[in-house]
Amino acid sequence: MSSSSLDPAIAARLKRNPDGLVPAIAQQYDTGEVLMLGWMDDEALHRTLTTGRCTYWSRSRREYWVKGDTSGHVQQVRSVALDCDGDTLLVRVDQTGAACHTGARTCFEEDVLLKEEG
Repeated sequence: MSSSSLDPAIAARLKRNPDGLVPAIAQQYDTGEVLMLGWMDDEALHRTLTTGRCTYWSRSRREYWVKGDTSGHVQQVRSVALDCDGDTLLVRVDQTGAACHTGARTCFEEDVLLKEEG
């Protein structure tokens, strides 16, 4: 991970995990559908805020990735909010195509542990 140009006022509010990361929940802006969870460090958040495209830190590849650069399944940012504790980001996006690397619309539709009947 590299140094960042993130606004120091925003950086001061973030509560990061020991690896310097904050979870970022991607949500479809118009339906409220929860799409996926990714991780951002200060630089990924800076890029997300300034480019309008979601940039995440890949923990497995140890590099930045812009959602959709290889798949075409772009996340166009509509808004970014920090939760009350400063330890989670909510990124409201306009998702093109699948959000999950498996090809599913969301990362949460394949393995439902409990479903309300009715």
